[in-house]
Amino acid sequence: MYQDPLESSHYGGTHTALSIPLRVGLLGLGTVGSGTLAVLQRNAALIAARSGRRIEVRQVAVRDLERARARMGAALQGGVQLCDDAWSVVRHPDIDVVVETIGGTTAARALVLEAIAQGKHVVTANKALLAEHGSEIFAAAQARGVVVAYEGAVAVSIPIIKALREGLSGNRIEWLAGIINGTSNFILTAMREQGMGFAQALALAQEKGYAEADPAFDVQGVDAAHKLSLLAANAFGTPPQFAQVHTEGIDRLEGVDVDFAQRLGYGVKLLGIARRCGDALELRVHPTLLPQGHLLAQVHGSMNAIMVHSDAAGTTLFYGAGAGSEQTGSAVVADLVDLARSAQVAAALRVPALAFQPGAVRPAPVLDDGAVRSAFYVRLDVDRFEVSVPQVLQQLALEGVRVQRMEVLAHPQDSTLRCLVLLTEVLRRDTLDTALAAVQHWPTVLGQAQVLRLETLG
Repeated sequence: MYQDPLESSHYGGTHTALSIPLRVGLLGLGTVGSGTLAVLQRNAALIAARSGRRIEVRQVAVRDLERARARMGAALQGGVQLCDDAWSVVRHPDIDVVVETIGGTTAARALVLEAIAQGKHVVTANKALLAEHGSEIFAAAQARGVVVAYEGAVAVSIPIIKALREGLSGNRIEWLAGIINGTSNFILTAMREQGMGFAQALALAQEKGYAEADPAFDVQGVDAAHKLSLLAANAFGTPPQFAQVHTEGIDRLEGVDVDFAQRLGYGVKLLGIARRCGDALELRVHPTLLPQGHLLAQVHGSMNAIMVHSDAAGTTLFYGAGAGSEQTGSAVVADLVDLARSAQVAAALRVPALAFQPGAVRPAPVLDDGAVRSAFYVRLDVDRFEVSVPQVLQQLALEGVRVQRMEVLAHPQDSTLRCLVLLTEVLRRDTLDTALAAVQHWPTVLGQAQVLRLETLG
């Protein structure tokens, strides 16, 4: 019977090297923790061969010991010790790497900083922790000479951090754009394909387990903003700047605009976009119109995808699962393999650690959203459209808004009204806002304009 040569304990290194394990302490046994443990145990021989040594989970910290034993069963055999004290794990002298999967930014921050102080490497999939406290954590790791690895924190199964840090290390990256929240992408797919409104599509996502009971971080764009700040840090060598990310979610998106966009040849996606703009950066998360033929417009359901444009490699696309226990565990294990191979590499050589050498790199200024240029989709609900439409177009032109396409469409709820739908040329957001403010008080223009950015990402 054929045996994969990688399953041989002598492949890729000596038996002596493989007998010195990388000893792991795991904090948390929820979705990410259990997925990580499952991948490590199922593929132990392959992982040892590829990394040059065994990777062994020695201790696991959980809140409820009995529940963990009942749920995990045989997976906790083979020398894995359970405890209910996470601090004892991060301080244990026989642990080389602490894997943090508990989530949140309070206890997780304290435990990660203590692990670093104890001279232990850290692997985490906690994007909120690094987006909000990354500067402090990376600085502590650099000072202590240990590594903080976080492939699972961005885009789950897609190895985008490694691609930015290694595969594209010879490139000047000009921009990246991605679908980096699986929940929102599932909702938008349901709105487009099944004609659902936002509330109905959210309920479906919750029913199928793609959305939490409290989906605010996902649908308001916060989760994507956390991830974008980490992507930008790696792409541009700047500290994470989560607070500077302009963030709009899909929670105010109306089904009529998804329908109208499709009628005009566009799909709507929640994108995270980071772009060089002279000496500054654009950092923004928002619903975006994309041409239906664009690669990112073809990413449906809970899948994620990230497009990167750089000077030498050109445009590259990375695609994969945006959620899942073992999918995230796969990324965590990849970080552990990386540590097993190259933990001796200085922390300062790992992007974005370079950004935290005192005086070496300062945060790049981030453009205010009003100064960011793009094309726009605009919907205005109007009465007496034969009169109001020419007047609106004239006023917008006077304010510097050039229209590349116009449609007057039936209003979905009121047959006496019309929807004036415009696609503009590229302009600053504050120019458009000023122009719309000049017409929105007119008696024939009803309610607030619905505005979405339009990108081609060519």
